[in-house]
Amino acid sequence: MKRITLSLIFSAAVFFTGCKNEKSTADDRVEEQTEITQETTEQEGDTTQMKEITVTMEPKSDSQLAGTVTFTQEKGQVTMTAEFTGLKEGMHAIHLHEKADCSAADGTSAGGHWNPTFEDHGEWGSEKGYHRGDIGNFDVNAEGKGSITFTTDKWCIGCEDDTMNIIDKSVIVHDGVDDFISQPSGNAGTRIGCGVIKE
Repeated sequence: MKRITLSLIFSAAVFFTGCKNEKSTADDRVEEQTEITQETTEQEGDTTQMKEITVTMEPKSDSQLAGTVTFTQEKGQVTMTAEFTGLKEGMHAIHLHEKADCSAADGTSAGGHWNPTFEDHGEWGSEKGYHRGDIGNFDVNAEGKGSITFTTDKWCIGCEDDTMNIIDKSVIVHDGVDDFISQPSGNAGTRIGCGVIKE
């Protein structure tokens, strides 16, 4: 009788240990899978993660420009919302430039248009080519206020694709209008505002 009881106790112990080991293994698998998923999300999440950056604009070339430009990344798209004051009435060009440097009084330290795909300057989406920094023009009213909203899936905030990443670029506002034809910058005139895009 003692032998039977001992056998039963031993069998039960083996059974529970086995269950515990199986549960532990299953938990390990879940944990491992979670780590892999997190890793994948971090790698792929560059363009899908919600991110937001606000750039404060500096006046250049003795202008009175003031304003902010906000970049919001969501669901694989980046939306730029820009609001300005202190401008003369009419149309003005706005572009992204290749360097995050607004140190020059005339904004020239920002370099040329951001053009990582080495195309001709043109209107955004043109079959003839356009720069990734070729945003276009916006209107300013009689009070000197202007705004523009622009959305694209060709930009990202901090991803590893150099043809999309807008970090370490700058926003430039021009005194004139982009004609979308003249090379290399649309004959947009004096740089009157500059803002650095940093994370």
